[in-house]
Amino acid sequence: MADDEPTFSIPQRPTRRYRRRGGIEYEGETVFSLRSAREVDDRSLTESVESILERRPYRYGDWSDLPMPLYLVHDDETGDTFRVAVRDGAVQLHVLPETGRAGLRAFYDRLTANSEAAPWTVTCRTG
Repeated sequence: MADDEPTFSIPQRPTRRYRRRGGIEYEGETVFSLRSAREVDDRSLTESVESILERRPYRYGDWSDLPMPLYLVHDDETGDTFRVAVRDGAVQLHVLPETGRAGLRAFYDRLTANSEAAPWTVTCRTG
């Protein structure tokens, strides 16, 4: 791995809380935003993301009633589960409590290898 390659080190993990009336809430977040140096529209990014998710090692589901593409993704090779969203010209990787950096890194590697939108920058935000 080159020195300028993202490490996907996770500075803060969200905590999961189960509500009494059902459902799950997450407190805190870590989101990695992957953005191409070229301007790429959300539709093209969504097509790239879906072409990767349709191949092994991924299992995924999406929520079609949201105003943006959002997928719950499981990588069978790394065992990692995380959310992937496409929003405002970026692919966002949302860390879940047990998400490991290997799964995030593998998704990034597949995205960059299968996209003509190189080079990609990765930023991380926590909240």
